[in-house]
Amino acid sequence: MTDNDVTRAEYCAVACAEMFSGAGEIMASPMATLPSIGARLARLTSEPDLLITDGNALILADTPALGRPGKVEGWLPFSKVFDVVASGRRHVVMGANQLDKYGNQNISAFGPLDKPTRQMFGVRGGPGNAINHATSYWVGKHSARVFSEQVDVVCGVGYDKADPDNPAYRFLNNYRVVSNLGVFDYSGPGRTMHALSLHPGVTAEQVRENTSFEIDGLDAAGPTREPSAEELRLIREVIDPKSLRDREVAQ
Repeated sequence: MTDNDVTRAEYCAVACAEMFSGAGEIMASPMATLPSIGARLARLTSEPDLLITDGNALILADTPALGRPGKVEGWLPFSKVFDVVASGRRHVVMGANQLDKYGNQNISAFGPLDKPTRQMFGVRGGPGNAINHATSYWVGKHSARVFSEQVDVVCGVGYDKADPDNPAYRFLNNYRVVSNLGVFDYSGPGRTMHALSLHPGVTAEQVRENTSFEIDGLDAAGPTREPSAEELRLIREVIDPKSLRDREVAQ
């Protein structure tokens, strides 16, 4: 493989790394393979002060490959994570079983609340994340089922649910969405989803066919930035030498 053979997963990795651009010394909490590659890539390039963990309670001093142990520089027990969440010095990248145009996210259940048809994770940390610090979403398979007109259960809070007179919502920051098709934020009319870029080879029509609502700026979105030669080396040789990224996003 050459630098010219950039895979879809590698475009996604760079887009995930850019979620942390300008973050400084905060805790990154990526919840899947591509966001984990992105956080490590950001730390090795633009954001050296970004804190990453082993996924449990250990703060890593270096940036090991996915699945490999690294040098430990601190201990962060679960109870202390709540202090970090409340401080706002965290950026979480969660998944979504449903995600609507305002950023409401569902990872809990499908169907009516009194008789759900399918039970999933529960709301987990979604509500607390949404109202305390930056929250982004990663969707490895962009489909109309995930990008739905409305969600069955609100876990992560969307902009249409925020009460402007309630100070509890003052830190609501649905920062970005990266999928296998493109990169989006919520700068559209009324804080709705806006297309920032589409990955090379993806068309606006393809995104439209796989989304249940209108995305602002879709036809005008440019291509996602290509990784540099150094970013490709870090992804392929340092962060993900086993190509776990290709299991999450097929070429």
